[in-house]
Amino acid sequence: MTVHVDHETAGAYASSLIEPMPDVFVLVRGIGDIGSAVAHCLFRHGYRIVIHDEPRPATTRRGMAFTDAAFDGSAVLEGVRAVLAGDPDGVRRALVAQDAISVYVQPLKPLLATLKPEIVVDARMRKHSAPESQLGLAPLTIALGPGFTAGHHADVVIETSWDDLGRVITKGASLPLSGEPREISGHARDRYLYAPIDGVFRTQAGIGDLVHQGQDIAGIHHAGGMLTLAAPLDGVLRGLTRDGVPVTAGTKVLEIDPRGRVGEVTGINERPRRIADGVLAAVRSRQEIASK
Repeated sequence: MTVHVDHETAGAYASSLIEPMPDVFVLVRGIGDIGSAVAHCLFRHGYRIVIHDEPRPATTRRGMAFTDAAFDGSAVLEGVRAVLAGDPDGVRRALVAQDAISVYVQPLKPLLATLKPEIVVDARMRKHSAPESQLGLAPLTIALGPGFTAGHHADVVIETSWDDLGRVITKGASLPLSGEPREISGHARDRYLYAPIDGVFRTQAGIGDLVHQGQDIAGIHHAGGMLTLAAPLDGVLRGLTRDGVPVTAGTKVLEIDPRGRVGEVTGINERPRRIADGVLAAVRSRQEIASK
């Protein structure tokens, strides 16, 4: 069974249901652009949000996410602030205050035991990994990304492919990984760079910098020295892993928007926003059912 949520009406649909229940704690797994958009959307609708990720996330689209809070202690995305918490009790205090999204980058199990979230959203978008079951982590679990099956991996699945983007799935699976990213100005996979080896990512560049094809942008420091990474095409840096973050071979570390200064490098763009609208609709729908 699926619930189709048109992206232009998803917000109105969700708002037409019921107001958020007080003290509803939501744990969002993943601090990338998708997880951050989900957290931002739910926070703006009154939910108490904590984002969990690894201590030094390798997220590239940091201008479109709360990622830098994991390094700098805080970050702001479209008027919403996220603040790093040092322990589960700090997370709980931040959730009670509800003046910011809480970010937690320590082990997950103690956080789950202390927080006992009503809702868990897996927004890690681990496209090339086997889907991981979220069932039992909370009364309502929601999974985003390819290959998830509702009722097997999570209670609800949200479609993240451009085909049926934001669709709420309560029975059945999301679409498999399609393979190639969506084109921008004729460029698809060639807009990205992936770490060719394990090592520590090093760069002096920043999100929004204009770059030219062949320009040295970053490097991977490894046991044998430094492997330099050059821009694959002209454009503006849309994504760039934080300097000093350990990465493994195959990790996406850089993305270029070939449109240059008119490209999108900050804020919540269309795809994450529509996915977040789907999550909000799924949450509100379950609340409506539970209230009857």
